[in-house]
Amino acid sequence: MTENTEGDSNEFALVTGASSGIGRELCRLLAEDGHSVVVVARRRERLEELADELESEFDVTVLVETADLSEPNAPAELFDRLTERGVQVDILVNNAGFGTQGAFWELDRQQELDQIQVNATALSDLTRLAVEPMVQRGRGKILNIASTAAFQAGPFMSTYYATKSFVLHFTEGLAYELRGTGVSATVHCPGATETEFAEKAGNDDSLLFKAADVATPEAVARHAYRSMQRGKTVAVHGFMNKVGAFLTRLSPRWAIRWLTAKLNR
Repeated sequence: MTENTEGDSNEFALVTGASSGIGRELCRLLAEDGHSVVVVARRRERLEELADELESEFDVTVLVETADLSEPNAPAELFDRLTERGVQVDILVNNAGFGTQGAFWELDRQQELDQIQVNATALSDLTRLAVEPMVQRGRGKILNIASTAAFQAGPFMSTYYATKSFVLHFTEGLAYELRGTGVSATVHCPGATETEFAEKAGNDDSLLFKAADVATPEAVARHAYRSMQRGKTVAVHGFMNKVGAFLTRLSPRWAIRWLTAKLNR
């Protein structure tokens, strides 16, 4: 595993939530395309295994940075460390996130606050830290991973759905502001996916995961990566997910809330 950037390009792709699932697959796609990568998550052992794998297979530089994005200062501290290492972020992938299931008042208060911090606040802070230098250089790409949850309210996962709605609308607004700068912003909205997310959220036995056509992280990552490369603003993975996102615009909001509650319980 490479420990410094000496002799290498100082431009890197940074991926949060890189230790598993969609984030890990996005790291592979970036490395396959020849990008140096900064892999970020809490679990150093998994990150080091990934770094060794990518460097061996694709002959790229991979830097490991552990960070707990539920800590408010984590994004700024991460970028301070990267600056000390001479790293410029030319592609930012905000993939880290988690969800919880249950009636809001029964869920752990701090965990709900941490969820907002990781899914929304840290994402916007990391974007702010990366995007200004990108605009100054006249190039760069931002990929924010949201969810089909972003298109409606989500009873029994109320905080998660609200944070993903923030990611969707934040990225759409940013993409418009970035027109003509050489920098693009893409928000990707996958549906149910075979990752650790469902088990951690406690909804792996929900109707959503039993009834849905659950996608693989490889397929979702490929779609997200292609969408970013094309500079697409909003990308929804899967035909039925596209249909569902469209139907939320036409259906009564009460009906969407009822259906989503049924799926999440």
